[in-house]
Amino acid sequence: MKRILLMGNPNVGKSVVFSRLTGVDVIVSNYPGTTVVPGTYTLDPTSAAEQVATDMLAEGDVVVDVVDATNLERNLNLTLQLLSSGRPVVVALNLWDEAQHKGVQIDVAKLEQILGVPVVPTVAPTGQGIKELVGRLAEAAPGTESYEPDKRWSRIGEIVEQVQVVTHHHHTFLEHLADLSLRPETGIPLAIIVAYLTFTVIRFIGESLIGYVFDPFFDGVWAPLMMGLSGVLGSGGFWHGLLIGSLIGGEIDFVESMGLLTTGLYVPIAMVLPYVFSFYLVLSVLEDVGYLPRLGVLVDTILHRLGLHGLTIIPMALGLGCNVPGAFSTRILETRRQRFIAATLMAICVPCMAQTAMIIGLMGQSDNPTLGLFAVFGTLAVLWVVLALIFKHALPGESPEIFVEIPPYRVPYFRAVGQKVWLRTRYFIADAVPYVLLGVFLVNILYILHVIEFLGQLFAPIVIRLWGLPADAVAALLIGFLRKDVAVGMLAPLGLSLKQLIIACVMLAVYFPCVATFVVLLREFGLRDMAKATVLMVVVALVVGGLLNLIL
Repeated sequence: MKRILLMGNPNVGKSVVFSRLTGVDVIVSNYPGTTVVPGTYTLDPTSAAEQVATDMLAEGDVVVDVVDATNLERNLNLTLQLLSSGRPVVVALNLWDEAQHKGVQIDVAKLEQILGVPVVPTVAPTGQGIKELVGRLAEAAPGTESYEPDKRWSRIGEIVEQVQVVTHHHHTFLEHLADLSLRPETGIPLAIIVAYLTFTVIRFIGESLIGYVFDPFFDGVWAPLMMGLSGVLGSGGFWHGLLIGSLIGGEIDFVESMGLLTTGLYVPIAMVLPYVFSFYLVLSVLEDVGYLPRLGVLVDTILHRLGLHGLTIIPMALGLGCNVPGAFSTRILETRRQRFIAATLMAICVPCMAQTAMIIGLMGQSDNPTLGLFAVFGTLAVLWVVLALIFKHALPGESPEIFVEIPPYRVPYFRAVGQKVWLRTRYFIADAVPYVLLGVFLVNILYILHVIEFLGQLFAPIVIRLWGLPADAVAALLIGFLRKDVAVGMLAPLGLSLKQLIIACVMLAVYFPCVATFVVLLREFGLRDMAKATVLMVVVALVVGGLLNLIL
């Protein structure tokens, strides 16, 4: 069986081609460095993602070189290197529709003759040309193209002159908007508008799903079923406490009961899933439009003053959905120092959407929800800036200038958006529900065995005296390492004051990432760097919690 390797520059559609060829669900985005098939501009890698791409070349029997037809000259640099590698190559001339819209005409037969390998025009999102590409894989061959390595770019120029004609093209609305997005005087107001609309849409969709779908189901259908089961179990005892939890005023309270079949299902499905779904919907549209790399370029000057790279904004944006893909996306940054800083800042200061949804719900029950939310997220924002400045001066190394392809704005392919939202939501459900159930189970067992009481006494000097929280908050802090959203939900029945809610929510955000993120960071950075980050998290939690207790 032959191994087919997809290669190409970032943001040329490799992951969409991969999905078309295999039928496998993959995350596809209109910006480089975050897809399942990493891209590279050259066989001389300059980043971790490019290193992965070039290392795989030795493993492929046939190379499908995915080329951006709208930017033939730049893409041919990698093509000529692949042709010189001795590997059989087929060229997929992707984004063929966009090239025609932009007035770029390419003589495919002539290009195929010059390169000496099959060249197939493709439009990956619609599947155009994919069948022909598959049919011509058997014709793959090492390139016949010959040139002196130091004259590669002059040879590329000769090829482009022979096969490409560019006619006059008027700027479209999206192209004008793309230009405005990069200028500070217009880009910053646009960024503010995008941020406002993003969180408005997320809140509207999330609250609508909760109010009209999930709460009516749990209150009208699931609660009577659970009350019936409660009666069967005798309204008390071990199994009742484990499955149903405590009855609040003789009724099930899906937030406070803490049973596997009550709180264990309600928290991830009814409280968190609606916001996660709406966040991923909005994020997927922004990804496919191509806005995120422009935002990275726009904020690069500001972030460089903090010792960061402009593209740090991408792991932070992905981390708002889930810290795991946020940690993986740090690979787009050039240096290990930058990747470590970005991952640590995200793990400490960027709560995932599941945790954010629970914080919003919890603060909504307080006396002053607006003040509570402003205090929590304002503290995390200030902490993000302060830690970035500390890293800038404490960790040796440079922050390289931003070098990234800025893709054109594109109208989202809504079938791909739907597939991506479904894939991410499915992953959340598969990951969240088991961990929430495990968290609720452990809480009940720890209470039954009086472990929580013992730990409350053990950590009383920190939790009570330094942070001003009750000893019962220890259980939430312990479960936070497993699932942050469950931990936040466990604060609800404790009757905390607004001040205590703010401190507890901030502490849950900063002291450790969830176990899934922790494992990814350990794999990405190794035991030594993860140990450094862990010590930093503990120190930050102790200091910030103490300061909040003094200030508030």
